[in-house]
Amino acid sequence: MVDISTSSEWHEECGVFGAYSHSEDVSLMTYLGLYALQHRGQESAGIAITDGAWMDVSRGMGLVNEVFRHQLPHMDNQYIAIGHVRYSTTGSSLLANTQPLMVNYAGGKISLAHNGNLTNASQIRRKMEEQGTIFQTSIDTEVFVNLIAKSKETTIENKIIESLKQIKGAYCLTIMTENKLIGARDPHGFRPLCIGKSDNSWVLSSESCALAVAGVKYVRDVEPGELVVIDENGLKSYKFAKVEKKAACIFEYIYFARPDSVIDGQSVHDARFMMGRILSKESGFKGDIVISVPDSGTTAATGFAYESKIPFIEGLIKNRYIGRTFIQPTQKKRDTAVKLKLSPIVSAIKGKDVIMVDDSIVRGTTSGKIVRMLRKAGAKSIKMCVSSPPIGYPCYYGIDTSVRKELIAATKTVDEIREYIGADALHFLSLDGLQESIKNANSDDMCYACFNNYYPVKMSQNSPVGADKYMFEHLKKK
Repeated sequence: MVDISTSSEWHEECGVFGAYSHSEDVSLMTYLGLYALQHRGQESAGIAITDGAWMDVSRGMGLVNEVFRHQLPHMDNQYIAIGHVRYSTTGSSLLANTQPLMVNYAGGKISLAHNGNLTNASQIRRKMEEQGTIFQTSIDTEVFVNLIAKSKETTIENKIIESLKQIKGAYCLTIMTENKLIGARDPHGFRPLCIGKSDNSWVLSSESCALAVAGVKYVRDVEPGELVVIDENGLKSYKFAKVEKKAACIFEYIYFARPDSVIDGQSVHDARFMMGRILSKESGFKGDIVISVPDSGTTAATGFAYESKIPFIEGLIKNRYIGRTFIQPTQKKRDTAVKLKLSPIVSAIKGKDVIMVDDSIVRGTTSGKIVRMLRKAGAKSIKMCVSSPPIGYPCYYGIDTSVRKELIAATKTVDEIREYIGADALHFLSLDGLQESIKNANSDDMCYACFNNYYPVKMSQNSPVGADKYMFEHLKKK
């Protein structure tokens, strides 16, 4: 999929990372980990560190290497760090909303980084504001920080557990106190979080792809409903909630995660490759070449080519030096952004019957631009395969598609979508085919709400602004 900042297509979530070590540079480990997680968010980045007595946070707008271009945060004897890369799913893209958040409260100092969306945050926040609590951001993460600060429990573990029991929705958290690194995953396991270890270091990461660069080996995933606490005594595990239904986000396997990650025992690469193979079987499409919309459609495209025996060709070149901060206030500039981001290889496409593979169609605008680009390059025909079912329902758990009317599959049939994007043929992977592609994890433990309208955690009907990304900013205006 073309990942342009205001392209009206699918956007990532966030990435969290944490490091604990008395022998390694935890700030550098966290920087490297965030660099490996950059695909999960490009709006802002931040790192918080502690030496056991003091705590400091450095945050900024932009990519990891831009925010920390001149130097990394540093303290003598620093031994714990947490980091965050952000794509905003609640609250505007502002410096005030960057993470990790750091606060001082009666129990000491705490920093927190969050991936996901809390579905009951507006109710909790409204109640806190009525009681006099002051909020300095418009993100749901600050609700959780205040719950911890207000807790009457005596230990940080119990303060966090008490707070976790009050919130609903999707979250993975990395939390840092003066002497502990803490991770938590919601009871449904919507978002991924894994544990890495070396002889002298512990790491928490949104994805396993960030472990090797930080110099640690994968140990296991944090379980849904589990809190892990890392300190000088090692790792302790606490179960803070009963897991009634696991619901890991299926789009981690379709699009969000890096192909070299393993989530809950399932290789992301293997899942996408199998999606492509099943697409070939289901669609029966024939053509001269198979191409992908880079980079997220590439693994599925190679699977399609493998199964169909049709050669995979690099038909579209992605300019990787165009960041997501490109502003497109007019339609003309939005069209120009696609041309800057992707370029067709005319010699590979001209006169060919092309099969193009992408991971999803959200609103359809970008897909239509790419089809027109291929036709202009001389493609004889364009058949499009999508390695996910039609997205007909919004996501409330940390993905920026919370308004159903913006989703093309909510109002159009497959043939109407084909006509809208201008393709000669269009096939979406079936839900059965998608589930079949997840070989090494239990496909019943996934969330398919954006496809089938079954939501493991309901949005509160009492929220005045529903699932609005800018809910807290609208509340302030009211």
